Amino acid sequence: MRLDLITIVVDDYDDAIEFFTGPLGFDLVEDSPSLTNDGRPKRWVVVRPPGAQTGVLLARADGPRQATAVGNQVAGRVGFFLRVEDFGAAFERMSAAGVEFVTSPRTEPYGRVAVFLDIAGNRWDLLGPA
Repeated sequence: MRLDLITIVVDDYDDAIEFFTGPLGFDLVEDSPSLTNDGRPKRWVVVRPPGAQTGVLLARADGPRQATAVGNQVAGRVGFFLRVEDFGAAFERMSAAGVEFVTSPRTEPYGRVAVFLDIAGNRWDLLGPA
């Protein structure tokens, strides 16, 4: 058993793809035309960190209820955790690419951490070894 995908609701597919594959360095695994349950067109867009098994399904908000979830997937908490081997290099690369960090890097018992916002405004921990 494994966790295959998690969903992040976004405003725009292409902007989200650019953010995840550019500044974050994820791979675009799939971008296929699809249909909603009632037959309207949508896209099936999956990104994943290089070498990872679990991917992120980027789902464009469909209607007002889903639009309210954009940037608020987990009610303002850090809900996503990106672990890297070289924290300093990842932090510098992401900062230079325009990723918004809302905390400065700090050292915790579990390693180095800094909180950043994704394209939708969700909070993520960038995690690395101490």
